[in-house]
Amino acid sequence: MKITLIGAGNMGSGLAKHITKAGHALVITGRDAAKAKGLAETSGATFKASNAAEGADVVIVATAFGDAVTALGAVGDLTGKVVIDISNPLTADYMGLTIGHSTSAAEEIQTAFPKAKLVKAFNTVFAQALAAGPLLDGETIPVYFAGDDVAAKETVKALIQSIGFTPVDAGGLKNARYLEPLGGLNIYFGYGAGKGTAVAPKWIGLK
Repeated sequence: MKITLIGAGNMGSGLAKHITKAGHALVITGRDAAKAKGLAETSGATFKASNAAEGADVVIVATAFGDAVTALGAVGDLTGKVVIDISNPLTADYMGLTIGHSTSAAEEIQTAFPKAKLVKAFNTVFAQALAAGPLLDGETIPVYFAGDDVAAKETVKALIQSIGFTPVDAGGLKNARYLEPLGGLNIYFGYGAGKGTAVAPKWIGLK
């Protein structure tokens, strides 16, 4: 699979590690070119400063929600591309969400890029758990994903499986309205309640 990763932060670093290890062809780009280039070098990926989405099967935007639209707009034509949004629309103190109920970060990004095939995924996994995974406390970490395009979801499911995590289909893209608060709750447990980042949500009995 040919994948373009936007962002070289903690989540981007964890994803890059697993994606290249699984044998996918990875291109990394980002606002901080030096940081993106450094991650590409250490992870065995390729750095690309412009038109980074060209030829990609999947584009992962690993930025904060507030930066996602600008970041995606800088990588080239996204028509027909599978775009994975991993963000949560967090308040400045990380203890709340800025939007919800009637929309979500994923839906807002889809509106900005209507010709892309948007899928929500990875937003309920801490960067630290992602990097150390796919096992957490002896169990495989689930990655919930939601989207409206069936083929795009199958692509994302295959990607999640290929890097060793358990894909869990969470329905249509509007269900990102539920996944993002779940991500927020995970952040509360990790930081607000002081439980640390070695935690992840999992439904008991869900097959």
